[in-house]
Amino acid sequence: MFRLAGLLMLTASVAVPAQALELRVADSFPAGHYLVRLMLKPWMDEVTRKTNGAVTFSYYPNQQLGKATDMLRLTQSGVVDIGYIGPSYVSDKMPLSEVAQLPEAFDTSCQGGLAYWKSARQGVLAAQEYAPNKIRLLMEVVLPPYPVFTTKQKIETMKDMQGLKLRTTGGAQDLTLRALGAVPVRMAAPDAYESLTRGTMDGLLFAMESVVAYGMDSLIKYTTDGVSFGSFIVAYSINQAVWDRLPDDVRKAMDEASEAIVPKVCAEVDKELIDTRAHLQKSGVTFVAIPEDTRAQMKEKLKGVGQEWATTLDTRGKPASAALKEFNDLLAEAAAKK
Repeated sequence: MFRLAGLLMLTASVAVPAQALELRVADSFPAGHYLVRLMLKPWMDEVTRKTNGAVTFSYYPNQQLGKATDMLRLTQSGVVDIGYIGPSYVSDKMPLSEVAQLPEAFDTSCQGGLAYWKSARQGVLAAQEYAPNKIRLLMEVVLPPYPVFTTKQKIETMKDMQGLKLRTTGGAQDLTLRALGAVPVRMAAPDAYESLTRGTMDGLLFAMESVVAYGMDSLIKYTTDGVSFGSFIVAYSINQAVWDRLPDDVRKAMDEASEAIVPKVCAEVDKELIDTRAHLQKSGVTFVAIPEDTRAQMKEKLKGVGQEWATTLDTRGKPASAALKEFNDLLAEAAAKK
C-alpha cells in the first residue's frame, strides 16, 4: 500500500501513482466525537467512493499521533497528511482565523462557517494564513456561539463573572473574558475535564456538544443563555506539497466532497443543538437566562472586542482589519440573500 506521508521525501520528478493512495489523518477528538461522525468520516467515505476505492484513509483519533497543539507542525512535516488544525491552538501561526471566533458576530454555525469557508479558501485567510503555513483547508465547521459553563457559579449579573477562571482556546476568547472581568485559562479541550475535576477552573467556554463528547456534562451545573461569547473553528487541512502531488482526479474528488460537506455539517450541527440542550437539562444542567439588563451590559462591553483584536494584530503587521471587514461583509452578503 502506497504511503502518501512519504511523498515529501520523493523528488519532484516522481509522479504519484493513480491508485492505492492511503492518506494518514489525525486529530485530537475522542472516538465517536460528533464532528468526526458528522464531518470527517462522511468526507473520507465520499472521497473513497468518488475515486472508486483508489484513495483510502488511516485515521488516528484521540491524540494518538500528537496533541492538538502539535497538529500544524505534524502536518507541515508530512508525519500527518491531513490534520485537525484548530487555528486557536496555533494562534501564533494563524492569528487572523480568530476573526470567526469573536463574540456577538453571528447566531448560527452556518452563518459563521460559510463566511469563514469563503475567506479561508479564496480570500484574505487563504492568502495570509493557509498559504504561508503550506497547508490547504479541506473542510471546517465554525461551532455555534459559545455560552459559559460553570461548576458552581450561576451567572445572572456582571458581578457574577468577576474573577471566574474559565477555560478558553486563547486569542479572541481571552479578550472576550477579560472584557467581562473573568480570568481566561488557555487550555486544549482534552485537558479541560481534569482541570474541572480538580477545581482549578470554575468553568469554561465550550460548545454544548463538546461538553457531552468530553464527558463534562456530569461536572457542569449551570450554563448561560442569551449571549454569544465567541466560537471555535474545527478545521482539517492537508499538507500543500502532498496536495500538489495528488492526481487531478483525486484533487477534484476531494474538492467536490469538501464543497458538499461544509454546508451540510453546519446545518446538522445547528440542528443537533436542540437534542444536546435537552440532554444537558436531563443531566441536571440549569440553563440560566441572562436578564435583559445584564445582557445589555455584556453586549456593550463585547462591542469593542473585535476592534481591539484587529488593532492589536494590525500593529504586528497582520492585516486583521482587512480580515475583519471581509468576514463581516461575507456575513452581511449571506444575510441579504435570505
